[in-house]
Amino acid sequence: MFAVTSTPAACVRAADLVAGDKRAGRIFRSVGSIQSRATHHRQSRGASLTVSAEFSIGKLTSVLAKKTKGDLERVFKGTSKTREKLSYMDEVLALWNIDGLEDTLDELEDTLLSVDFGPTTAMNILDVIRTRCEAGEIKTGAEVKAALKKAIVDILVRANDGKEGAAPLRLNDGDGPSVIMVVGVNGGGKTTTVGKLSHRFAEESGAKVMLVPGDTFRAAAAEQLAAWAERSNGVMAEYKEGMKPGALCYTAVDEAIKMGDIDIVLADTSGRLHTNCDLMDELAGIKKSIGKRMEGSPHEVALVLDGTTGLNMLNQAREFNKMVDVTGIILTKLDGTARGGAVVSVVDELGVPVKFVGVGEAIGDLQTFDPVSFVDALFPEDEPTE
Repeated sequence: MFAVTSTPAACVRAADLVAGDKRAGRIFRSVGSIQSRATHHRQSRGASLTVSAEFSIGKLTSVLAKKTKGDLERVFKGTSKTREKLSYMDEVLALWNIDGLEDTLDELEDTLLSVDFGPTTAMNILDVIRTRCEAGEIKTGAEVKAALKKAIVDILVRANDGKEGAAPLRLNDGDGPSVIMVVGVNGGGKTTTVGKLSHRFAEESGAKVMLVPGDTFRAAAAEQLAAWAERSNGVMAEYKEGMKPGALCYTAVDEAIKMGDIDIVLADTSGRLHTNCDLMDELAGIKKSIGKRMEGSPHEVALVLDGTTGLNMLNQAREFNKMVDVTGIILTKLDGTARGGAVVSVVDELGVPVKFVGVGEAIGDLQTFDPVSFVDALFPEDEPTE
């Protein structure tokens, strides 16, 4: 019944697929004009390339953590579809009676499954409730709801080493820029996410950001990223037609280091099915290439997960984590789905924290993720009657 309960073959090699991969011929459309605009943009901005004297990793971390509290309203609006389904929980708990504990837990399980909490995660959450009820710690419907919310928050907090609040980005505290590699399947919103991250870093901490067009498959990807670079006042990395993604990212990091004024490098990558082993091997190679130029990088490997895919994201996350050791999750398109519980299952199984959540199409709709705020947004505010 649930996609997560059956694990398909991890991936398929090219030898098992129909021949005729045309990726090499689709690397960049209108490369000359795109590169020309990117170079002109880099040169014409002059003083805008000066490093902000006030930028620091500590400042960026602090600003993002504080901004999380102000993002609650947007997250609340973006989770309305999931919250609507979870509102049935209030009706269940309004009739709460300890004598009907198992029946109530069954209904709560159905409610969690309806928004794509995985079966295993839902069971783990409700086992906590059952244990506390049997111990006499929970006596009312309101207490059941509070305990359930806490159990979900605990799952999300454990992935951040048990620390409450927003999970910090892994950044370079030594010499040179911080490198963030962004990965995920096709259509998840990686390139847009890279652009929004660039905007946030520059707007909120004065960071100088380089954007790397590592998506050499999608024809319009470089052009789209160049537009984001201009919009976010970032720097577009240089590239040449026909470059392989690993070489392109290596060269970009090298360029950033030599420029000396780049604080953060955001490396976009091609979307790929997690079931295609050749493309997943390529992704591991890109990460290795980045590390060859700068030891210890990429410092952050951010996996973009499309919220509308529900529990299908769990298999995706497993395979990407296996290949590139994901350090953070960015959940996109949450505003367009009633399947917001799926990401809790990903965090529960992999132990990787969510760091950002996309709740709309506007440039400011990529929000830092706070477990308590997220869970508060998922569940109705009105407490059930006792």
